[in-house]
Amino acid sequence: MQTAIIKYNAGNTQSVIYALERLGITPILTNDFHEIRSADKVIFPGVGEASSTMRHLQEMKLDELIPSLKQPVLGICLGMQLMCKHSEEGDVNCLNIFDCEVKKFPTQKNEKVPHMGWNTLYNTEHPWIKNDIEDKHVYFVHSYYVPVVDETVATCDYILPFSAALQKDNFYATQFHPEKSAVQGAKIIENFIKL
Repeated sequence: MQTAIIKYNAGNTQSVIYALERLGITPILTNDFHEIRSADKVIFPGVGEASSTMRHLQEMKLDELIPSLKQPVLGICLGMQLMCKHSEEGDVNCLNIFDCEVKKFPTQKNEKVPHMGWNTLYNTEHPWIKNDIEDKHVYFVHSYYVPVVDETVATCDYILPFSAALQKDNFYATQFHPEKSAVQGAKIIENFIKL
């Protein structure tokens, strides 16, 4: 089974590679259309800024490729946000896989933005997210969030409830970083690989 990690101008690919290698998987990091289309699983990771990243995806025509993929695709953090319809970060139209908007966290006196660190997952009944691990803590780093929508399969509460994970058809996405979320994150990645 081949797992492709989409190579573009976003960071954090090395952490995803290490997480997969810990599960015994040797992924390929690529922006080659044929390699991505022929992979059994595709991971769309991301750390960065939405509007500049969308411009880069458009220049490489990856904005056309990603929504057309038929195999399971996992978007992580910025990857999840770019799979949505629109982002307030740079006021940019995104890939429109999930029909929802990405919004900036409101400023609160007691809560810092970005939301950074470990937090709890809730509403984790979807088979991809659900597991027997008691600790539901995962690692987040983000200033923008997706509200709770029909495609939400896990939530988190920071300033307000938001989508921690989305799923629609063959597209899966996490706002948190499963590759940095210890045993809980490793199980979520493993569940995705087993789809």
